[in-house]
Amino acid sequence: MGALLGLSRGIDRVNTFIGRNVSWLILVAVLVSAANAVIRKVFNISSNSWLELQWYLFGAAFLGAAAYTLKENEHIRIDIIYGMWSRRTQHWIDLIGHVLFLMPFVTLMVYFLYPWVIRSYVSGEVSTNSGGLILWPAKAMLLIAFVMLFWQGISEIIKKIAIMNGVIDDPNPFISHHEAAELEGAAMVREMEAGLHTGDSREESRK
Repeated sequence: MGALLGLSRGIDRVNTFIGRNVSWLILVAVLVSAANAVIRKVFNISSNSWLELQWYLFGAAFLGAAAYTLKENEHIRIDIIYGMWSRRTQHWIDLIGHVLFLMPFVTLMVYFLYPWVIRSYVSGEVSTNSGGLILWPAKAMLLIAFVMLFWQGISEIIKKIAIMNGVIDDPNPFISHHEAAELEGAAMVREMEAGLHTGDSREESRK
């Protein structure tokens, strides 16, 4: 298990580094968009390559952060149902979901995307828009994103098994609705007790 956890940590580090840094591509996309707008208004010049570059940059930021988002447990789920169960049941739900749904899906996508990207690269495929960019880098981003997601899925499966066996602590604790209600109730009781204690202290000071 130690070797598998070492592999998981390595995958997490790589995807965390990429996921945190691709956010800068949004800033670059904004700058490109602003420059394109200024040039179009001032010099009456426009190019489809500038427009497509914005799409490439935004797409790269979105796709590059997908694996990191999975690692941080930030993907959208139906928490109304998920939160009804104990944390161990939630781990089982996550594990089954990763094994039966996530991994087959990303494996299938990598299988079909690889020849698709190779054909685009070999043929030198270019955008059908006048003055557009070459297409294989955009297609390659899809392939890379799903490869990263595949490996992050492996990492999450390893961690789920380790957590359920008590080998490591839960890095993303999720409190069920029942537990949240209990914690909120306990906090309210503490606040009421603190308020009563403060009131008693003031009453004693007046005496």
